Amino acid sequence: MSKKYDALGIDIGGSGIKGAPVDLTKGAFAEDRLRIATPERSTPEAVCDVVEQVVDHFDVKKGVPVGITVPAAVTHGVVRTAANIDSAWIGTDAAALFADRLGREVHVVNDADAAGVAERYYGAAKGHDGVVVLTTLGTGIGTALLVDGHLVPNTELGHLEIDGHDAETRAADSAREREGLGVEEWAQRLQTYYSRLEALLWPDLFVVGGGVSKRASEFLPLLDLRTEIVPARLKNKAGIIGAARLAAKGN
Repeated sequence: MSKKYDALGIDIGGSGIKGAPVDLTKGAFAEDRLRIATPERSTPEAVCDVVEQVVDHFDVKKGVPVGITVPAAVTHGVVRTAANIDSAWIGTDAAALFADRLGREVHVVNDADAAGVAERYYGAAKGHDGVVVLTTLGTGIGTALLVDGHLVPNTELGHLEIDGHDAETRAADSAREREGLGVEEWAQRLQTYYSRLEALLWPDLFVVGGGVSKRASEFLPLLDLRTEIVPARLKNKAGIIGAARLAAKGN
C-alpha cells in the first residue's frame, strides 16, 4: 500500500542522485535516504530514469508532490545552465519532463536555493527574517538569497568579480585546496568576499554550507564582519529537505 508523506525530495548531483520522503513539520527524512549513482552520461532522459527509480522505491501516493534539485539555474521549470551534468540539460523543460514521467506534481529548483530554503525553515537560519544569504563553499561558491523567508531564485553571487577575478576561483574551498592555502590566508580571501556581499546586500545573516562547514570553527572566527555568520546545520540533507518544502508549500 502506498504511504502518505508530506513530500518527496530528490537531489541531483554530479556523482549521485539522492532522495527521501520528508516530514515537513520536523524538517527531517521520514525514511532513510536512497542514493543511486548519477549516470555517466547525465542526459535529461538518463537522469529521469534514475529519478523514477527513486520515486518508485518509496512508493509514495500519487498526490504527494516531488521537489527536485539540479546543479543549474532554473526559471519556470526550464534549466538554463549546466554544472556537473550534461550540457543537453540547457533549455530543457525539466519540470514538464519529470511531471510527465512521474505522473505527479513536480517542482524543479537550483540546488543551492533548495539548501537555503531548508536552512531558513529548519536549520541555522530558522526564525530569521530580513535578508539571509547562504553560501556553499565547495568546488565553486553556490548562493541562495532569502528576504523575509521568500527565495530570490538563481542568484550567482559566487561569480562576483572581485579584484579582477571571479570570486569563486579565489575563495571557494577548491581554491584553498588547489593553492595549498593555510587557514589564515584562505580566511583573508573569505573576508574580501563576504565584505563585498555585505556592501551590496546589507544582509542580516550569512549561513556557510558545503563540506568545509564542518570545520567552520577554524575559519569563521578569523572573519571580521558586521553580519552574523554561522555554519549550516543540515549538511547534505539540505537539498532534499528544501526541495520537498518548495514542492509542497511553494516559495
